[in-house]
Amino acid sequence: MIQIPSDLNPGLVPLAFLLGNWEGAGVFDFPGEEKCNFGQEVVFSHDGRDFLEYTSHTWVLDAEGNKVRPLESESGYWRIDKDRKVEIVMVRDQGVVEVWYGELADQKPQIDLVTDAVARTPASGPYSGGKRLYGYVKSDLMWVGEKATPDVELRPYMSAQLKKVVTPEEVAEMARNLPDMPDDGIAFFR
Repeated sequence: MIQIPSDLNPGLVPLAFLLGNWEGAGVFDFPGEEKCNFGQEVVFSHDGRDFLEYTSHTWVLDAEGNKVRPLESESGYWRIDKDRKVEIVMVRDQGVVEVWYGELADQKPQIDLVTDAVARTPASGPYSGGKRLYGYVKSDLMWVGEKATPDVELRPYMSAQLKKVVTPEEVAEMARNLPDMPDDGIAFFR
């Protein structure tokens, strides 16, 4: 269920499906790097201004699903305009800063993005651009990322399926919004 916080900037309502804490797993596969399964934690939050704050942490998982080591981390700011155009400024732990542009699909919670600008530090690995697709599918946040380097054409390299993490405060809010229960509690289910 998509909830729209009362203090969300009205211009961000189309991105409300992203809000919250998300956790899940995915696959990493890029030429010249170790293929692996990874775990991921993503947070989309807001403070009333005209952007969503975004953080993502991924880590390599072993065959039993245990954390082995960090994989990638990134953070940034997501905005949307009245024409459903999305812009993102993102910083990655590898020494890369990106500007992404895209669009929110019509009539569905799906965002297609492509890099417009990439800046790298001398310590970062080769990277020339990317594409991403985010979608809200059956209450899950799913995404796929594509990456290009000077030696490798644009290709998928990471994808994940994330489930929303419900906090104790959210459970309490849901409980407050439940309809009044009949005295015996059973009639509700009839």
